[in-house]
Amino acid sequence: MVSSDDRLKYKTIIFLRHEVFYYLYFFVIMKPMDQNTALKILKSGVNVFLTGEPGSGKTYTINQYVSYLHSHGIKPAITASTGIAATHIGGMTIHSWCGIGIKNRLGPGDLKNIVGNDYIKKRVGPAKILIIDEISMLPPETLGMIDAVCRSVKSNTKPFGGMQVILVGDFFQLPPVTRRNYNEFSQENLFDDGPMRFAYDASVFCEADFATCYITEQYRQDDGELLSLLSKIRSNKFDDIALSSLKQRKVDISAIPEQAPKLYSHNENVDYVNDQMLAKIQAETQYFPMIVKGHEALISAMKKGCLSPENLYLKVGAAVMFTKNNQKAGYVNGTLGVVEGFQKETEFPIVKIRSGRKIVVEYADWIIEEDRKEKGRLSQLPLRLAWAITVHKSQGISLDEAVIDLSRVFEYGQGYVALSRVRRLSGIHLLGWNDKAFQVDPEVLEKDHQMHADSTSAEKLFSKISDIEMAQLTLDFVVKCGGSMDIDELVLPEKRKSTKLKTKTADETLTLWKKGMTISQISETRKLSEGTVSAHIMDLARNGKIKKSELNRALSPSALKDLKLIQSAVKKDISGKLTSIFHQLGGKYSYDDLRFVKILAK
Repeated sequence: MVSSDDRLKYKTIIFLRHEVFYYLYFFVIMKPMDQNTALKILKSGVNVFLTGEPGSGKTYTINQYVSYLHSHGIKPAITASTGIAATHIGGMTIHSWCGIGIKNRLGPGDLKNIVGNDYIKKRVGPAKILIIDEISMLPPETLGMIDAVCRSVKSNTKPFGGMQVILVGDFFQLPPVTRRNYNEFSQENLFDDGPMRFAYDASVFCEADFATCYITEQYRQDDGELLSLLSKIRSNKFDDIALSSLKQRKVDISAIPEQAPKLYSHNENVDYVNDQMLAKIQAETQYFPMIVKGHEALISAMKKGCLSPENLYLKVGAAVMFTKNNQKAGYVNGTLGVVEGFQKETEFPIVKIRSGRKIVVEYADWIIEEDRKEKGRLSQLPLRLAWAITVHKSQGISLDEAVIDLSRVFEYGQGYVALSRVRRLSGIHLLGWNDKAFQVDPEVLEKDHQMHADSTSAEKLFSKISDIEMAQLTLDFVVKCGGSMDIDELVLPEKRKSTKLKTKTADETLTLWKKGMTISQISETRKLSEGTVSAHIMDLARNGKIKKSELNRALSPSALKDLKLIQSAVKKDISGKLTSIFHQLGGKYSYDDLRFVKILAK
């Protein structure tokens, strides 16, 4: 007979074997990419598919890239597949951006009308970078329509009219809502990709040659047991050990934490719970209407995407959740609290959050802009009743705890999304589940292995690019997009000696320079861009292989003529950035000229 101690030892060994397997699989075999590497690839200007598990920092990485672009005078088009996602990232729906609206197919006449629309031409025509968030919820034919509009408006046959396109999302999460009958396609439909469901099935997804960046760092969860459980669901390896962990989190409805938010798969459950809980409170009701400004159709779409309701009713004691990020005020999207009272002067609610801090909640704005002009605005308290929300509306938020009912799950990904909202396993309170709750789409699972492999290949490819070559790629892309940049910020000073001058390519440039060749002559001889050759010359000068006195022949005739004027501007500038010198001199001299003069001045 096997003793209870032996059974416990056996279970422990099996558990440890599972944990070692998943560690090896996800962190050794799959070779995860970090956010910095993904950001480096984004800056190079290639098309990117940015993916990763919930909480891995996809939105953070994109926000970093957007800030970087803005700092160099470039404004990307920021869009999302749904209104909810659009409000999270401060953008607009991709359907509105490219003018396709609610169309699920596009004929020649439709395309002609869209391209002839002045608003669409002004929006799409100048765009250099397009970001589409929550790509998992975008059907393939919609991606094809977006591509067609971009090519037509820009009169450019390259995918998406030659823009850098960044797709962001995780196909293990909620899939597109399919409303159409594929048998109804007419021959006029230009983009019939067949009965496919996901954006990666669109022909343009392959044609655009996206570099896959699969980031796997985890910033939401720090609980190893929950991470292991989520990984098992994601890899379709959900087993008895994982089920046993979840069974320990099963609670009876009479024992659930009353103030914890509840996640349901259906709206009817959410509305019922919130209305019932609010009605139970014996206190005066305070009403906060949404204030709107903009075109009716746009406002209607924004309302559907906004997590705060159009009509918000609150009472002292109401459980609420913040729906926007405002770290200065002390809350982020998903922060939970309870209404403790209302200010006498303004009647704004005073919310006590879990940390004990009390916050006076004022109206916040959800804004959609176009060409820096406001097109639509919603003003509402960044709150919603938080006794219950749908799994769909929980996507993108982080919770300390949640009561989750998976007994009516009807779609792949709903259970995975719901569980991955919570930071620790101890914060999950399960009411129930059905057979589909812990399943993932087998098609996505198969595709996921390829995505991991593609990400590893992309990382290897970019790791072979030297610092100087990467700096030039980055600079060239910024200039192509109409921005400006000081190349000195691209390569760390401590790496210049150890990396750049050890390359054979810099030594070849030095050989030709010593023969008396100009930068343009070296460029033509070596089939390199003049910018790359200039960067070589600068490095060689910094490291003493080229005398500073020789740099005069690297200057353009106009810069050489006005050398004293430029040197004076360089010496007076205290910002340390070439951008300010460039503008101070009226943009008359190239950045390369300014860099060479800066080296001469040292």
